[in-house]
Amino acid sequence: LNPDHLKEEKMIFSRKIFRWCGLLICSFGLVLILPTACRKNIGSAILVQAGDISGELESGGMKRLFLLHPPTSQNKKLPLIIALHGGGGQGKGIVKLTGLNDLADRNGFFVVYPDGVDRNWNDGRLTIRRKDVDDVKFISDLIAYLVGKYSIDPQRVYVTGISNGGMMSYRLACELSDKVAAIAVVAASMPAIMPRNCNPSRAVPVIMFSGTDDPLMPFNGGEIGKVGGQGLGGKVNSVKETVDFWVKRNRTKLRPEITTLPDVDPKDGMTVSKKIYGAGQQKSEVVLYTINGGGHTWPGGTQYLPEKLIGKVTKDINGSELIQAFLLRYAK
Repeated sequence: LNPDHLKEEKMIFSRKIFRWCGLLICSFGLVLILPTACRKNIGSAILVQAGDISGELESGGMKRLFLLHPPTSQNKKLPLIIALHGGGGQGKGIVKLTGLNDLADRNGFFVVYPDGVDRNWNDGRLTIRRKDVDDVKFISDLIAYLVGKYSIDPQRVYVTGISNGGMMSYRLACELSDKVAAIAVVAASMPAIMPRNCNPSRAVPVIMFSGTDDPLMPFNGGEIGKVGGQGLGGKVNSVKETVDFWVKRNRTKLRPEITTLPDVDPKDGMTVSKKIYGAGQQKSEVVLYTINGGGHTWPGGTQYLPEKLIGKVTKDINGSELIQAFLLRYAK
């Protein structure tokens, strides 16, 4: 076959494919995915791949972006988990890290991964550069938008996050407790300045995961570390001070139930202990998983940066499974 004949055959085949796709679109109401330049403006959402929706929303005079994963089955109003990336990251970056999409499909909840401005969240630290960014309002607007557009139960909206996203989760518990039912925090303590301005209108259940050897988020409090000299820094309270704050705020029992969990991988040099402070207001709990020897990582997740930079990730527990099981127990 000569090249011109091959070229002609390919063109004919391409036209057939386009006609076939057009029939599918007309017959089944499929949505044609347009390039970014053709997207609708503020408040729009488009399918970016099977099951996932890329959206944008105007909040505080800014265009804010998010990635939404609806569960495969939506026959009733379902919970929503808002997953916040760490500093320097993006929403799409923690999809693989957390594995929440698979859990959402199995257990029936929505997950949304919003983007922070300049890849950071305004979590209340004095070192935040873009103090003009109101991320509390953005998350509030995002909740209202998603609840209005999708089959989401407004009484069962939750927030989880790692590092900068974890500190932002604390801030949302403080300032948006009328919309957030419970939070889950990974590798983050409360910024030192936050407790004095934290007055939630109701008890907010909290589950935390902290590594004792975290090189960036000091387990005993102090200055936040930086990767390669990059980061926003600032001071945080210790893990104990953070737990004590929420124990007092939620009026839980002062003495926790303590459990040492099975050491699934004895060779990794890490173990996990669990503390449950229960019987709080509205049956709220404060739960702490301490990863002895653990780093600035998502339990059960991937080693997203070299161990020498962020420390070790434990496989003794699956953080995402524990998080979704804890959060979905609560309603606002």
